[in-house]
Amino acid sequence: MANKATILKQMGKNARDNGYFLCLDKELLDSLIDGLAANEDRYGYGSCPCRMASGIKQYDVDIICPCEYRDADVDEFGMCYCGLFVNKALKQDPSKMHPIPERRPVEVQEAATAAMVQTDASAKSKQPRPAQPAKISSQVPVWRCTVCGYLCARETPPPVCPICKAKAERFEPFTLEAG
Repeated sequence: MANKATILKQMGKNARDNGYFLCLDKELLDSLIDGLAANEDRYGYGSCPCRMASGIKQYDVDIICPCEYRDADVDEFGMCYCGLFVNKALKQDPSKMHPIPERRPVEVQEAATAAMVQTDASAKSKQPRPAQPAKISSQVPVWRCTVCGYLCARETPPPVCPICKAKAERFEPFTLEAG
């Protein structure tokens, strides 16, 4: 069973290391930590408690807390999507917390959902089938980290690579070579 105190300590350290603060609303903070612990127990990784996880890590890597959208959300709105991480202005006045738009591309959400449905159907039929990645719309750019090779599908590259911590300028557009 995931240890909530350990998760809280890890998230607090991550917030401090990145110049953020944890949510000051104790009830919300406790709920978010409970959700992270539940997802850690359920899936084996702490996916964002306010997003639908597929249970297949390769499809959820972008929403493992702290998610890859956190920095852009805090920069633009003062807080991340779920409100776990906030900037100094929101720390000083939590009444300014408000819902923010989802940054995770719909195509990525749909790919995760399709993989989850396929996995559930395979489990029910007891005929194991490998999960096939759903095709991501060609309208959503795919970015490649030139340092570690991490790929993500979104409108702009992430501010920081979730794998190697390279900055956004180290990403390049990724295309499949015609072969």
